[in-house]
Amino acid sequence: MHPAAPHHVPFYLPGPDGSDPVMVGTGIFLIVAVVAFGLLFLRLHTLPERMAHRGHKLQFEVVAVLGLLALFTGIHAFWVVGLLLALIDIPDFTGPMRRIAGSAERIAGLPPGAGDTTEDQAPSVHDAAEEQPRPQEEAAPDERPRTRQPVDERLEA
Repeated sequence: MHPAAPHHVPFYLPGPDGSDPVMVGTGIFLIVAVVAFGLLFLRLHTLPERMAHRGHKLQFEVVAVLGLLALFTGIHAFWVVGLLLALIDIPDFTGPMRRIAGSAERIAGLPPGAGDTTEDQAPSVHDAAEEQPRPQEEAAPDERPRTRQPVDERLEA
């Protein structure tokens, strides 16, 4: 130690070995602050998605896309729209429509889920070229044409 130096040296001055405790402490504080701020930002940024997660899948996907657009474009309006969409409870329209479709299939005498395909469509040009002509078969004499039954009788059967 130099004879002109004071006997008590403050802690913020570097030591004779070159170590700087203030710089080390500041570096650690800076790393912790950046990580904490990043976690807080991402937690706040995913708030609409976490809120929409309890809702319907379509609503969650739209809110997630709006969140990604807000993240990558920097346009905060996407985040605000996603937050508002997450707050609104969108009614389920598919449930009643599926019940209506299932009831219509049951009335028509179709098995469940068979009403979404149409088998009696006209064949395409490609299909007609591959199909070989078949001889006409006549209906058996014991077959009678089906008569229409009232809806109540079909539901009871």
